[in-house]
Amino acid sequence: MKNILVTYKTNENEKEFYRNFFKDHAISFLDDTETDKKEKILLKSEIIIAWNPTRELEKFDKNLFRNFRFIQLLSAGYDHLEFDMFPTTCLIARNQGAYAPAMAEHTVAMILALSKKLRLYHNRMAEGKFEQLKSITRQIKGATLGIIGFGSIGKEVTKLMRGFDVKVMALNTSGKTTEDVDFIGTLNDLDNLLIHSDFVVISIPLSDETEGLIGKKELELMKNDAILINVARGPIVKEKDLYEHLKNHPDFSAGIDAWWIEPFKFGHFKINYPFFELPNLLGSPHNSAIVENILIEGARKATENAKKFLNNKEIKGVVERT
Repeated sequence: MKNILVTYKTNENEKEFYRNFFKDHAISFLDDTETDKKEKILLKSEIIIAWNPTRELEKFDKNLFRNFRFIQLLSAGYDHLEFDMFPTTCLIARNQGAYAPAMAEHTVAMILALSKKLRLYHNRMAEGKFEQLKSITRQIKGATLGIIGFGSIGKEVTKLMRGFDVKVMALNTSGKTTEDVDFIGTLNDLDNLLIHSDFVVISIPLSDETEGLIGKKELELMKNDAILINVARGPIVKEKDLYEHLKNHPDFSAGIDAWWIEPFKFGHFKINYPFFELPNLLGSPHNSAIVENILIEGARKATENAKKFLNNKEIKGVVERT
């Protein structure tokens, strides 16, 4: 029997789910634990289920974490982690692919909304302007879709967009895939993808290699009327460069779901430029994964991975420490 601790605040449905799933183990919930017993619970815990353990455990002495063997994140990303908080022997896994279908739907919705200029023409109609013949939009059929980060999200986006008979250019770490794409490469082929794509989707993890990946040079390589969608992490795109490009290229547009300063990591939301004054920007509050029952679904994916760890089987999404 292993000691499993859920460190994020859970509702009763989630608690019941975890109790049923880990019925052969000792399961505890940090938010339900009396204050004077939390340190004892932490000290004996071996497996951690968390959204953001850096924030959830920041007020505790890290010596209390010395028995941690495995941390399973509910989040697909991991750039919010402070690895030094946890023992070097502790494996950490992200929730790989858990939210890909929902995020792909959101991505395609942004592509469609920006291609058809729904926000722009809605606002003009609100002003009393009914400009049917002047309200020209772009056809998606036959366009080229570029995906930077051809993992679970990128593959789901491709499935949905194939219905529009698009060509697909994709980049991943290996430059290989079994998926039906028109081009597969690595980040060394980024310029080629940017030059030829009508829609560019960023779904690659944030890392030292990808931080600032898209800046002034890369934006200027893109087509004048290209659409950039970021559902990954804000810092992959240089904030100032994107704002200035949008401002100076009115036919270019962007859909941003992942921002530079967000509450999950920093405790608040902040932008340094007036993006929302631009007509060619469509924003959402990093909710591309938030659909009905997604928290339970995400927990299910995470616990299945944790169970593999418990059974000494190969686990998914192991994070390399930085």
